[in-house]
Amino acid sequence: MSDEQRLKVVFVGHVDHGKSTLIGRILHDTGSLPEGKVAAIQQACAAEGMEFEYAFLLDALLEEQAQNITIDTTQIPFRTDKRRYVIIDAPGHKEFLKNMITGAASADAAVLVIAANEGVREQSRRHAYLLSLLGIRQIVVVVNKMDTAGYAEQLFRDIEREYKTFLASLGLEAVRFIPAAGRAGVNVATRGQPAQDWYSGPTLLEALDDLAVVTAPTGQPLRLCVQDVYRFDERRIIAGRIESGTLRVGDELVFSPANRAAAVATIEAWSADPPSEAVAGDSVGITLREQIFVERGYVASHLTETPIQANRFHADIFWLAEAPFRKERQYALRLATQEVKCQLSAVEQIMDSSTLAIARGEIEQVARNEVGRVTLQTRTPLVFDNHDRVPSLGRFVVIDDGRICGGGIVFGGEYTSRTEVKSKNISWTEGKVTAQRRTRQNGHRGAVVWLTGLSGAGKSTIAQALEAELFARGLHTYVLDGDNVRHGLNSNLGFSPEDRVENIRRVSEVAKLMADAGTVAITAFISPYRNDRQRAREIALEANAEFVEVFVDAPLQVCEQRDPKQLYRKARAGEIREFTGIDAPYEAPEDPDISVRTAQQTVDESVAVILEQLLPRLRSDEV
Repeated sequence: MSDEQRLKVVFVGHVDHGKSTLIGRILHDTGSLPEGKVAAIQQACAAEGMEFEYAFLLDALLEEQAQNITIDTTQIPFRTDKRRYVIIDAPGHKEFLKNMITGAASADAAVLVIAANEGVREQSRRHAYLLSLLGIRQIVVVVNKMDTAGYAEQLFRDIEREYKTFLASLGLEAVRFIPAAGRAGVNVATRGQPAQDWYSGPTLLEALDDLAVVTAPTGQPLRLCVQDVYRFDERRIIAGRIESGTLRVGDELVFSPANRAAAVATIEAWSADPPSEAVAGDSVGITLREQIFVERGYVASHLTETPIQANRFHADIFWLAEAPFRKERQYALRLATQEVKCQLSAVEQIMDSSTLAIARGEIEQVARNEVGRVTLQTRTPLVFDNHDRVPSLGRFVVIDDGRICGGGIVFGGEYTSRTEVKSKNISWTEGKVTAQRRTRQNGHRGAVVWLTGLSGAGKSTIAQALEAELFARGLHTYVLDGDNVRHGLNSNLGFSPEDRVENIRRVSEVAKLMADAGTVAITAFISPYRNDRQRAREIALEANAEFVEVFVDAPLQVCEQRDPKQLYRKARAGEIREFTGIDAPYEAPEDPDISVRTAQQTVDESVAVILEQLLPRLRSDEV
């Protein structure tokens, strides 16, 4: 029975719905308890004059028995004839929701317990939403305590109908609804009367055995999260945990966010014979054939399947703290071994986790026990994956004053290719004048302000006006204009899709160098493809510079009416081929850092909007 067949199942349910009793019964009926455990607890109960409860098998803390609620997340192994399992027992009490999130985050499937005598409660709904938020799709619903309701079929069917409708509203569908009685053992490991008269489905254990095996992390792209770098005998050993994928000696790795590549020389081990490979879940030390700079927080991957690196991303977040998640406040964000400063940039919608009532519009915060669909901004590059691709690199927590205040998952990030391999004879040279020293002397951070929009939208005009305003404020700034760059650096490029991609790549690299030098580089390019703009962001973040995407938004008809260079007229006449907006696509930003609408705003108004949001991001904490 291989480890790949082990299934992690989180058990959740409203307080007093019999979840702990159900788990205790499973352990008892599968013979998964230490010898003499049941007898010892029965004897202790008799000595105290208490009735034996299967829930006591889980209550490792005496205070838990006193409170009659489970207050910690416990992991318990058991097995059936088919495979191994790990039960993740997550608290059901509202105050311990944080622990429930921690437990459910690593589960492959869920058993959601609802008491027949109480029906669907607030926590029943909240837990289902959290399971949805965490990407858990295999759910078995156990309607427990059927013995307290006389095994009434109609009651079971009513609960099944109500909860099915609720789950459907979340895009979920339960694998099974099972009527059970944990205390009596009915439909847990064995069938029992009188439920058997009208229920012919599987027992809980049979239903679990029917669940699909979840793809093992070894089948996911490689993600090695660096914890530290040590020096031993002139060797630099990079230590970390493999969160997903497989690592082998000789593999070519790229370390994000620095985008530096090197091959694995050795996988270190305490034993005399070092292994030739390591897999997800292993904590390892590796050495590289080429000495490159690596530090805690970096993520190693294979060149063909790199993670996303960005300073802005979309997430669903569940907020737990009493004080709401506010836009103006700065927080710490922790993802794997990374910890960066972050701010709430935008809130698309909020949802009450129990009623699922949705609010949209101008929203400034996410309150306690609300789920927000948000955009987060980090001060330095963050390396991550979409949760549905690599779950371990798509989960994060938000921390305020040293306390976990919320947790969430990442979605909608754009993956870009980083298969270009630099020559092994080229390495990045770190100068004696660091970016931090430049920042302190200049009074501001280096940055790339990327203006994108259709031809005629006003990008160059706004870029020049913005440069003048920043210069007047004492900032070091320069405009990289599309036409100017094509006169020199990119004079050998045309306007085919391939040449457009290369045009933006070269400009991105130049802008990165300027930002690394402490300059605010303003680019004015149509840059029609989202993927190219995302790659430009990643390149800028390699220099630890701010990247600010500004959408210069003007409708096509307005741009055609302006037509300052008569390009639209020529495109309509067929004199220019593959012109953006006419016979070549423009992919508008879905969530730009800043938007200006030049059909309604003057140049001065547009610049004022940009400055209001840009200047706070250019001021470093060190200044």
